[in-house]
Amino acid sequence: MKRIYFILGIFIFFLLILNVNAATLDNQIQGILNILKNLFQTSTQVQQNQIQNIPTSTPFQVPNSFQIPNIVLDFERAKIEAVKKVAPAVVSIVATKDIEIIQRGFFIPPDLIPPEFQEFFPREFFYEQQPQKKTEKRKISSGSGFIISEDGLILTNKHVVSDDNAEYTVFLNDGRKFKAKILAKHPADDLAIVKIDAKNLPYAILGDSNKLELGQTVIAIGNALGEFQNTVSVGVVSGLRRNIKASDNYGNIEQLESLIQTDAAINYGNSGGPLINLKGEVVGINTAIVSGAQNIGFAIPIERAIKMLEKVKKTGKIQVPFLGIRYIILTEEIAKIRGFKVDYGALIEGSGSIPGVVPDSPASKAGLREGDIILEIDGEKITKDNTLASIILNKEVGQKVKLKVLRNNEKEIYIDVILGERPEEIKY
Repeated sequence: MKRIYFILGIFIFFLLILNVNAATLDNQIQGILNILKNLFQTSTQVQQNQIQNIPTSTPFQVPNSFQIPNIVLDFERAKIEAVKKVAPAVVSIVATKDIEIIQRGFFIPPDLIPPEFQEFFPREFFYEQQPQKKTEKRKISSGSGFIISEDGLILTNKHVVSDDNAEYTVFLNDGRKFKAKILAKHPADDLAIVKIDAKNLPYAILGDSNKLELGQTVIAIGNALGEFQNTVSVGVVSGLRRNIKASDNYGNIEQLESLIQTDAAINYGNSGGPLINLKGEVVGINTAIVSGAQNIGFAIPIERAIKMLEKVKKTGKIQVPFLGIRYIILTEEIAKIRGFKVDYGALIEGSGSIPGVVPDSPASKAGLREGDIILEIDGEKITKDNTLASIILNKEVGQKVKLKVLRNNEKEIYIDVILGERPEEIKY
């Protein structure tokens, strides 16, 4: 339409220039208007026809049931079935203790009460009383665990049952509760075995943590925050063979080796609960989280717990192999600063009053010295991801191992050592 008006304007302009008389101009303008009218009607009709002739697709219809791919349904079903399989075996472990409470003495100074009213008060109100002490049983901590035999054998973390003066009560998924007995605590790992007096209990199946892969789906179950029993969270295996320093509520610090890292939410109170795969098998024991981070949790591989159980069955106690050294793991940075020719291994080094080689230990008897760098154990290379401690934990008390050692930063030698049993007084 704009183009038509523009042409009309130019036409009238030329007529005015040519000095056309009024009658002729009126007739010509009227003719132009008629032409424009016809053009407008034609244009409108064309637009209407175009609108009517616009092709339309078949109206969208929402299906009666949205078709979810079978692979998604299978994944959902696997998670649900795995939880159903293990959840009845997950327990809450609550620690209670007699806490000393001091009640302050109470008295009313006689000069505050008029004499005529003092007869209405007991005489002891006017004499200062000594503070009284009494004890009251209170809940001091809570954690999780899981049953591994129908007669009430339970796996949990050592820090869940760390207080020897506390009483422990196990709460089952069905509401029953039992007094717990601590059978064993691992001296070097965050593992413990608890027993309750019960029969025909549901129990969890132990899987193979050596087959875990990065990205594999795992599920954590536990007593979150000590309040929400059998809380379920889903994630993946975020890392393997992680080494961390963990602390408990009492300020005790422990070096934990070769852990499973997961982004499945592990909250306070989940400690000791199972980390399971989609088959419903326990592959780890939830043990620690990184405070201030999101979804960084750690679990002890179930393989370590299985070995602990086997040792208890054989000897009636947990025997931990012991070499008898204090060391630091070499890195490229440390090796460069100190001028070592290797950038891996365990450098034997004391700290303060603690010697690098424990007197009368297997290491001392075999002739290891402070300053030696242990490069390999039975051909297994020692690195920051595969520490000496984690390698030794996989050995047995009394087992002979061959160490590859760099001495004086010059000569590589081989030393045979027979591993001893870790003494209880050793804390490192």
